[in-house]
Amino acid sequence: MSKIFDIADEYVNKIAALSPLTATHLGIPGQDDKMTDYSPTGNEASADLDRQTLSELESAEPESEQDRIAREAMMEEIRLSLDIHDAGESLRRLSVIHSPIHSIRMIFDLMPRETEEHWSNIAARLNLVSQGLESFRHTLDEGIFQGKVVSKRQAVETAGQCLVWNGSAEGQTSFFEGLLDIYDEAGIGSDAQRRQIESGAQAANRAMDEMAAYLRETYTPHAAEKNAVGPERYALASRTFNGVDLDLSETYRWGWEQLHWVNEEMSKTAERILPGGSVEEAENLLETDPGRSIEGEEAFKEWMQDLQDRTIDELNGTHFDIAKPVKKIEALIAPPGGALAMYYTPPSEDFSRPGRTWYPTGGKTVFPIWGEVSIAYHEGVPGHHFQLATTTHLSSQLSRYQRLLGGTSGYVEGWALYAERLMAELGYLENPDYYLGMLRAQALRSVRVIIDIGMHLELQIPSDESFHPGETWTPELGQEFINLNRHGFPVAFMASEISRYLGLPGQAISYKVGERAWRDAREEVKDRQGAEFDLKDFHTRALSLGPMGLAQMRRELTRL
Repeated sequence: MSKIFDIADEYVNKIAALSPLTATHLGIPGQDDKMTDYSPTGNEASADLDRQTLSELESAEPESEQDRIAREAMMEEIRLSLDIHDAGESLRRLSVIHSPIHSIRMIFDLMPRETEEHWSNIAARLNLVSQGLESFRHTLDEGIFQGKVVSKRQAVETAGQCLVWNGSAEGQTSFFEGLLDIYDEAGIGSDAQRRQIESGAQAANRAMDEMAAYLRETYTPHAAEKNAVGPERYALASRTFNGVDLDLSETYRWGWEQLHWVNEEMSKTAERILPGGSVEEAENLLETDPGRSIEGEEAFKEWMQDLQDRTIDELNGTHFDIAKPVKKIEALIAPPGGALAMYYTPPSEDFSRPGRTWYPTGGKTVFPIWGEVSIAYHEGVPGHHFQLATTTHLSSQLSRYQRLLGGTSGYVEGWALYAERLMAELGYLENPDYYLGMLRAQALRSVRVIIDIGMHLELQIPSDESFHPGETWTPELGQEFINLNRHGFPVAFMASEISRYLGLPGQAISYKVGERAWRDAREEVKDRQGAEFDLKDFHTRALSLGPMGLAQMRRELTRL
C-alpha cells in the first residue's frame, strides 16, 4: 500500500478503537462487547485523531491518481468534521432521526446472532447501554452549559422514541426484550446465558427510561424555543452533508422549479392511470385498489426481496456489472420507534453481514405497491446497495477510509435519487403506476429543498406562489405545505418529516442537490464524448472513484 493508503487504514483502525459501535457498523471484529464513549472526552479524542491524521495527510505525497483522489477526499471530510467539532455542534447531536441514542438502539440490528459468542457480545452490550447513554448526557449537559442546545421539539420527540424502544409507550413492546425472543428461537446457548441477556434487556429498558426522563425534565427546560438554526449553522451543516458550498438562495428557487416540473409530469401520468381524473383521484385509486396492494407484513417483505433479487439479475451484465458479493441483499422490516422512512445498512467489510434494506411499517398491514417500486430501487439496486456495496468491494482500488467511512449524504442520497430516475430511463417504470410513484418521491424531495432551506433561513414564500405568498416559513407552514404535497404518503410519515428536517438541517436537501450534481456531471461528460459516450462505462468509472463530496465528484467526473 501507499503511504496515503497506510494512513487511511490506520485511521479506520483507530476510529474502530475509539468507537466500538462504529466498528460493529463497519463489520470490524473485536469491539462488539464494548460501548462508544459519547462524552466530551470521547468527542475530543476523535477530534485529536482528526487533527493528527490531517497533519499526516498534508505531508504525504500522492504516488498515483488513486492516491491523489483518496487524499483529497479524506482531507476534505476530516476538515469538515473538525469544523463541526470546533463550532460546538457535537454538543447538540440530538435529533429524532440521528443521535447517539439512535446509534445505541440500532446497533443491535447489525450485531451477529449465530453463535454463543455472538450472544455473549449482545448481552455485554445490553448491559452497557446505560453507560453509553450516560456519556451522551454529559455531552448534552456541556451543551446546556455553553448554550449550544437543540429545540424543545427534538428533545421531547426523541424522549418519546426512547419509550417506544423500551416498551413503555402505549401499545409497544420492548425492543430489547424482543432480542430474548430471538435468542430463544435460535435454540443455542444455556440458561445462564439467557439470564445474562434477560438482565441486559431489563437494564437497557431502564437506561432508555432514564434517558427519556432526562430529556423531558432536565434538557427540555434549557432547550431552544426556536426550531430554525439560522444561516450560519445551516451553511455549515449543508456543506458537511453535501461537500460543496451552495448558493442557498439559488437552490431554494431551484427547488420551486423542480416542484413545478414534477407536478406537471404527475398530471400527465395521472391521465394515463385514470383518464379524466386528477392526480389525487389517481392516487386514491392506487391506494385503495386491492389488486394493486399486498396484504400482510410477511408477504410484503417477500415481495420486496423478490423485487431486489430480480432487479439484480436483470441489470447485471446489461446496464451494470455487479460483483458477486454485491448480488446478495436482504429486505427486512424495521423495528418500530424510529422515523418512518425506509433505510439501508451497508454490508460488513468482509460481506459476512450483507447489505440490508429496512422498511418501517408504521403499523400498516396493507401495502399499496405503486410507490414502493422506486423506493426499492432507491434503497437497493441500482441505488444505495449497489453503490455502497460496490464501494466496499473495491478493496484493491480504494483506501479503507474511502470504502468504510468516506462520502457525503449528497454523494450517497444523490446517487440513490439519480438511480430512481435512471430506472425510468431504462424502461423499468413503463407502468404508469410505478412512474407516478417515482414522481411522488421527486415531489417529496423537491418539497424538502424548499422547506428545509425556507424554515431554517426563515425565508419568504415567493409572492407568485399560490401557497401563502409573501409569508415567512414556519414549522406550521412547513407542515401544511408538505401535507398539500402528500401524494399518498401516510399522515404520520409526513409529520415525522418536518421533525426530521428541523432536527438535521441541510441533510434533507442532499437528495435533490446530489441528484442534480450526478445528472449535470453525466450530461457534461456526454456532451464532451459525443457518440463515444457509454452509460454503463460512465457508471463504472463514477463508482470506481469512490465516495466524496459533490464538488470533488464533479471535478473528477468531468476531468479530461
